[in-house]
Amino acid sequence: MILKAIFIFLAFMLVLAMFGKWRFPGQARLAQAKCPKCLRYKIGKGPCQCEKPRK
Repeated sequence: MILKAIFIFLAFMLVLAMFGKWRFPGQARLAQAKCPKCLRYKIGKGPCQCEKPRK
């Protein structure tokens, strides 16, 4: 009985992994929100922290 539950769980995890590999909505928008230099996410409309002049 326990072995059957383990196999069902593993099959469920496999199905979730296959769906996770697919593109989810908004992925392109998230990729555009990253800074091309430092690869950090930009917040707001201003320049990234790495592009601002240091004081």
